[in-house]
Amino acid sequence: MKIQEIQGNRDSGLLDALTEVWNESVRTSHHFLSEPDIEQLKPYVDMALREVEHLVVVYCGQQAKGFMGIQGDKIEMLFLSPECIGQGWGSILVDRAIGFYGATKVDVNEQNDQATRFYLHKGFRIMSRDALDEQGNPFPILHLTR
Repeated sequence: MKIQEIQGNRDSGLLDALTEVWNESVRTSHHFLSEPDIEQLKPYVDMALREVEHLVVVYCGQQAKGFMGIQGDKIEMLFLSPECIGQGWGSILVDRAIGFYGATKVDVNEQNDQATRFYLHKGFRIMSRDALDEQGNPFPILHLTR
């Protein structure tokens, strides 16, 4: 596997592949989301992938298997294909976010216990909680910092 920051144009083929990684990852880890919830979030994912300051992609051969988006000092998104979860790639990405990009913050869905434990293990701590997500849905968000 290799890790690469996408510089310049983020073409539609790459964005489609990353949206599919997001889709597979969310269906594995976000059991609290219904099918309509997932479909409602897809346009936000596409927009975030286009606009995030730093987009870092994990490749296995030529195929995208994960990605991380960083805006300022915040990890805005980190998703891996289900077969890559537990292989150490999430830790590598977070370490890179902290060491190279200076990330100190991340938000996590409260119902995603695995992600919460992961970030706590990586040295983040819970600073606050919102009862609703950014779209106003009843999916509580934990705000973590290091």
